[in-house]
Amino acid sequence: MTTAALVDGYLRHLTVERGLARNTTASYRRDLAIYADWLEARGAEPARVSEGDLADFVRFLGAEREPVLATSSIARVLSAVRGLHRFLAEEGEVSADVSKELRPPKLPTRLPKAIPVEDVEALIAAAGGEEPAELRDQALLELLYATGARVSEAVSLNVDDLIDDEVVRLFGKGGKQRVVPLGSYARRAVDAYLVRARPLFSARGQATPALFLGVRGRRMSRQAAWDAITAAAEKAGLEASVSPHTLRHSFATHLLEGGADVRVVQELLGHSSVATTQIYTLVTADTLREMYTAAHPRAR
Repeated sequence: MTTAALVDGYLRHLTVERGLARNTTASYRRDLAIYADWLEARGAEPARVSEGDLADFVRFLGAEREPVLATSSIARVLSAVRGLHRFLAEEGEVSADVSKELRPPKLPTRLPKAIPVEDVEALIAAAGGEEPAELRDQALLELLYATGARVSEAVSLNVDDLIDDEVVRLFGKGGKQRVVPLGSYARRAVDAYLVRARPLFSARGQATPALFLGVRGRRMSRQAAWDAITAAAEKAGLEASVSPHTLRHSFATHLLEGGADVRVVQELLGHSSVATTQIYTLVTADTLREMYTAAHPRAR
């Protein structure tokens, strides 16, 4: 059976038996086309591929192919190749799965991008004002920075998720619930929005328990929250790229810089593993190194 026929069989398996979406299957097809072309150029086929051949394929992807693929793209292609070989072994098309030990290149650690406290303050101040939308946007930004909430968690909040005006109940990935303090600045901003702005928005639409409302009285969308932050960043004249996740990164980084325990920050962020949170300690360590290099007379 030709390589193309084997790939088609695997893709049918993904679609019919595993129920993968059409776009996902199309992505697998594109990645496996790279592998099939490489095999054809070598006069090889999946049944005769060795572990050494697959090592050559990895080198081809990272150094010889034009254009050379990024590390993340190589990892994606190799994942598709491993899936193909595992499927062929299970179906008896090949005698053994030679891709079992195939490991993708290590992805570079992407450090989260936080902004200084003074930039956060400028961002939130820029969002403020006396108009209903400005009161809402300032409350949203204060809450994002005060709690480290993801933007999806913030726009999913209901009024009843504000508990005793002191803490907020957030629902993270997988419906996992956590309770996070609001802080005095966020409490005041949210209270001002609830009293002076939300009733006006609510009157324009049908009754909804959503905390943050759009101008038509419906739950605020993620895109609207993104737009509010982008507009505030432009108004504040911030040069760094600012997104909803920037406030989450800044929340964690500033807590650690202030002496918070990493496991406390883990709970506040809703991370299932402390290893995920520890990436923020790398950011604060970088800051310490920069300060040390700049200040110590014998550091350089």
